[in-house]
Amino acid sequence: MRILHTMLRVGDLDRSIRFYTEVLGMKLLSRRDYPDGKFTLAFLGFDERVGGKQVGGAELELTYNWGVDRYELGNAYGHIAIEVDDAARACAEVKARGGKVTREAGPMKHGTTVIAFVEDPDGYKIEFIEKGVRE
Repeated sequence: MRILHTMLRVGDLDRSIRFYTEVLGMKLLSRRDYPDGKFTLAFLGFDERVGGKQVGGAELELTYNWGVDRYELGNAYGHIAIEVDDAARACAEVKARGGKVTREAGPMKHGTTVIAFVEDPDGYKIEFIEKGVRE
């Protein structure tokens, strides 16, 4: 078994695709409308697909339900985690691309693993975890 994807509902699909591709550097792997269900799915990731099939790491599924422009995030959702070489540099790149950093890079509370947090246009948190020893 392996994790295939995480799904997020978004209020503006094009805005979210721009964030994940232009700010975080993911690739748009597929996008498909489902007119009968009135929704669109977009899959993004850092790895490629071969013959339309997932071959690398986990993907992010963005779901846009037509006519819904906002969701309440609730308090059960945590975050998506992305490994980066240098968390401070990743934060600087996010800022330079117009993204929002909500916690600058630094050691985690009560530990030494270097982390940072950014936020996507819908308010979802993304954690950067710097490569190295994790606690």
